[in-house]
Amino acid sequence: MTKTKRDWIDLASKDLKGRPVESLDTHTPEGITVKPLYTSEDLPEGVAAELPGFAPFTRGVRSTMYAGQPWTIRQYAGFSTAEESNAFYRRNLAAGQKGLSVAFDLATHRGYDSDHPRVTGDVGKAGVAIDSVEDMKILFDGIPLGEMSVSMTMNGAIIPVLAMFIVAGEEQGVARADLTGTVQNDILKEFMVRNTYIYPPEPSMRIVADIIEFTAAEMPRFNSISISGYHMQEAGATLAQELAYTLADGMEYVRAAQAKGLDVDKFAGRLSFFFCIGMNVFMEAAKLRAARAMWSKIMTDFGAKSERSKMLRTHCQTSGVSLTEQDPYNNIVRTAFEAMAAVLGGTQSLHTNSFDEAIALPTEFSARIARNTQLILAHETGITQVVDPLGGSYYVEKLTADLMEKAWELIDEVEALGGMTKAVEQGLPKMRIEEAAARRQARIDRGEDVIVGVNRFRLADEPQVDILDIDTAKVRAGQVARLNKMRDSRDSKAYLATIAALEQVAATGQGNLLAAAIDAARARASLGEISDAMERGFGGRHHAVTKVISGVYDEVYREDPEYKAIRARIADYTAEKGRAPHVLVAKMGQDGHDRGAKVIATAFADMGFKVDLTDMFETPEEVAIKAVTLGVDVVGVSSLAAGHKSLVPDLIARLRDKGGEGIEVVVGGVIPEQDYAFLREAGVAEIFGPGSNVLDSANAVLARISGVLRNV
Repeated sequence: MTKTKRDWIDLASKDLKGRPVESLDTHTPEGITVKPLYTSEDLPEGVAAELPGFAPFTRGVRSTMYAGQPWTIRQYAGFSTAEESNAFYRRNLAAGQKGLSVAFDLATHRGYDSDHPRVTGDVGKAGVAIDSVEDMKILFDGIPLGEMSVSMTMNGAIIPVLAMFIVAGEEQGVARADLTGTVQNDILKEFMVRNTYIYPPEPSMRIVADIIEFTAAEMPRFNSISISGYHMQEAGATLAQELAYTLADGMEYVRAAQAKGLDVDKFAGRLSFFFCIGMNVFMEAAKLRAARAMWSKIMTDFGAKSERSKMLRTHCQTSGVSLTEQDPYNNIVRTAFEAMAAVLGGTQSLHTNSFDEAIALPTEFSARIARNTQLILAHETGITQVVDPLGGSYYVEKLTADLMEKAWELIDEVEALGGMTKAVEQGLPKMRIEEAAARRQARIDRGEDVIVGVNRFRLADEPQVDILDIDTAKVRAGQVARLNKMRDSRDSKAYLATIAALEQVAATGQGNLLAAAIDAARARASLGEISDAMERGFGGRHHAVTKVISGVYDEVYREDPEYKAIRARIADYTAEKGRAPHVLVAKMGQDGHDRGAKVIATAFADMGFKVDLTDMFETPEEVAIKAVTLGVDVVGVSSLAAGHKSLVPDLIARLRDKGGEGIEVVVGGVIPEQDYAFLREAGVAEIFGPGSNVLDSANAVLARISGVLRNV
């Protein structure tokens, strides 16, 4: 007898043993139920009528998508000096890269010149050092800014960086109206996750609005903001959180621009977005589809009439958190799958991470593999031949709808607080993301989330990978020399007049900050001097309050035998000594990534340690004073951006100077194995690389505190 469609559905709804398939349902961190079988009955209403290039743009912002033109291949890069970065850019452009994406060093992000005493370990780390127009001109030497699209990942120091870029263009003979590219200019997410802020939220939002206003009038080919969810997912956010908080940020920026009197259709078409792409291939593709549909509705509600205003155009970057130090060549495969997910989701441009970025900055060899991953995807897989190949997939269409539902709930929560600026001030998004990060780490430690080569299928012997090492002292010396030369040769009268004018604009709110900063940059004011003038006008820098959340790790691990055992050992130590083992978790230098520090602080506190957190951006001197004053047993340094070789030995020396010889120092984060011997020689007691199990780390720290491993 011929089977009907219902017969086939009924047959497929049972596994080989006749059990209902519903028993095989899984649940994502977003709270979405994933069934093992999807049918046409799962398709949301109206999906069949949607087409690419038409609102709500779920299937893509252009009707032909990659069949007409592939995505733009970008590689986010900056290497210590402007000269080295320029040479790298030229080589990549010759090898097939189509646009530039500039990574700045940590000192630049935080608005400090290279000669500032707070950045001795940060100059040239994680990107290129830019102190002045002179550096910017070298960075783009021989690269025609009138023809090349340039993306700049900058938020806190966006005013001096964009001003210097515009002046560099002028001095190359390119009018500002002819410059093309994008600046990130997304300060709200900095207060949530990445922390490279400079000023408090309110004046920071004014900076965003002034840039939107200036570029709308003066730079018609330039995208004034790239609203970024990338660092949210990297900090541990679920995909629903990344989607919701990114769009909620976008809503706040639109309100800020409208408050300046700008018509939405005059600027909305040049807003762009930036999403992270992790390992859940179909969920990531669904996220981009959901983002476009949601943004179309949001902009319609804001009164947009132009279809371009309703289009969400996005850059994507493969995940850095998914990269592992262990068995690192697996990262090539991970990045390829993530790149495919971004393309299936309809990204407009893409950066692929290098396989060694969980260990150190990428080498030229690893960067070439990352770039070629995109070239192979574009030219060899056939993926560009069909527009939205996942359109109509029962599974992906249902995921898209489910993600939208979860994201709308989170947006409603933010809106109920008065919008994202108010939510950020109250710490809501940051707390939600930190909770999600702690749960994610607990699932990995328990083996519930499998990471090949880390918590399953481990290699007995790990291969050593060649790494890029930056000599910070050498880079800093060169930058300081160029700064001094510029300051000696500039017109002091013009410099002082433009800096005073900029400070006045910041203090009064009258005038445009970017316009004033362009005048100052042209007069050869440095990045730090421009930032300082605005700081004086705004009344100071922003200082975040650090908190240790509790209960999240305990909730996941409560019945785990190993977890119970470490809690019992800590309780015994506390009973014996009359106090709990005391750990200070420290962030030094200008690296704002605090996911690892917050996860460790949360987990250790739940286990029974007494845990204190330093403020962000501490110097070794400040951490040493805090450690000695608190009387801690251990300082745990969280490092991500390669500053450990200078900052950690300095910390150990200062602890000794202040009578803290008995305080052990342990280090965790992105630390190449090649640096382990150096750190141990400097006096580091324990080193925990990427992927370290939190329970194992806690046992090692407790052993150090109790004296079992002291001086080993």
